[in-house]
Amino acid sequence: MLQVLRILAFPISLLYAMVVFVRNLFYDSGWFKSHTVNIPTLCVGNLSVGGTGKTPMIEYLIELLDGVPVAVLSRGYKRKSQGFLLADEKSTVSDLGDEPYQIHSKFPKITVAVEADRVEGVKRLKAQSKAKLVLLDDAFQHRRIQPTSSILLTTFAKPYVSDWYLPTGDLRDHKVAAKRADVIVVTKCPENISSEERKAFEKKLSPLSHQKVLFCWFSYAEKPQNREGVQFGWDQLSSKKVGVVTGIANPALFLKHLKSKGFPFEHLDFPDHHTFTDSELTRFQQYDYIITTEKDYVRLEGRLKNALYLSVKHTFSKEDENFLEKTVKSLLD
Repeated sequence: MLQVLRILAFPISLLYAMVVFVRNLFYDSGWFKSHTVNIPTLCVGNLSVGGTGKTPMIEYLIELLDGVPVAVLSRGYKRKSQGFLLADEKSTVSDLGDEPYQIHSKFPKITVAVEADRVEGVKRLKAQSKAKLVLLDDAFQHRRIQPTSSILLTTFAKPYVSDWYLPTGDLRDHKVAAKRADVIVVTKCPENISSEERKAFEKKLSPLSHQKVLFCWFSYAEKPQNREGVQFGWDQLSSKKVGVVTGIANPALFLKHLKSKGFPFEHLDFPDHHTFTDSELTRFQQYDYIITTEKDYVRLEGRLKNALYLSVKHTFSKEDENFLEKTVKSLLD
C-alpha cells in the first residue's frame, strides 16, 4: 500500500525536486548567503531521509581524532528543549534528542551541543568550549553554514544516484548537491567487497576529480549488553522469549545480523526516532529480553529493565581508513 501511495505521489516529488534545486541554485549563486565561521568544521550528512549511518560515522571520527578536542553540533531532532543547549551530566535524552544523547553518553569528555541554527551553534561552541574542530552532524542541507569540509554518506544498497525525491523516493536534497562533498563514503557494504565492485560502484557515482570515494561496512559488537556493560551471550537467549525493537530508518541489516545468531525472536518495528509510550513499554515487558539498537536503547534506558542493545560501528579497509584519517586531521593544520 505504501509503495502504491509513493507512486501516486510522483507529481509531488517533481515539485519537491524543483524546489530543492532552486534553493541550492540560490545558495550557489550567492542570492542566499552562506556563512563561514572562524573554526574548522567538518560536515557529515547525506541526501536521503536517513539510514546511512551518520551517528556511527560521527562516533568513528571522534575515535579517529582521539586526543583532539572536538565538539559535535547536532540539530537534536525531536528534542523538547529549545535553542542552543550544551550537554552536561544532567542532560537527558529529551533535552538533546536520541542521537546527540547517545554520543554524549559514549563520549562524556567530548563537547556535544544542539542547535537548529548551525551558524549560531558553531559561534556559541567557539566561545564556550576549547574545541579545535566542530563535527556538524546531519548538516549537509543546512546551506547557511559553509563547512571547511564535507563527508557525504550513501548506502551500497540504495545510492543517491539510484534514488528519487520525496515522497516517491527518499531523497531530501537534489542529486547534484553531491558535488559539494569532498569525500563520499559508501556505507553498509558487503564486508568482502571486491576491488571490481568498488570500481563499478565508483563509476556509478561519477565523482568529480577532487572527490574521493571510500567504502565501509557495519561491524556489530560480539554480544548485546546493557548500559552497565553486562553482556549476554547468544546461547542465553535461545531458550528465552525475545523481542527485537527497532525505531530506525532501515533495520534490515540489524535484523539480518540477529537472524544469523540462530535464536528465535519477534520483531516489533516502529518509525525512526519513535517515542515509546507507556502502553508499548507494558507490551515489551511480556518478553524475557528486549534487544534493540543503541539509538533506540537511549529512549528506553531507565524505563525498561529487560532491554539490551547491540552496538555497531563502521569499518574501513586500512587504505581507506588512512586516507580518511589524513584528510580529517589536515583540517587542524
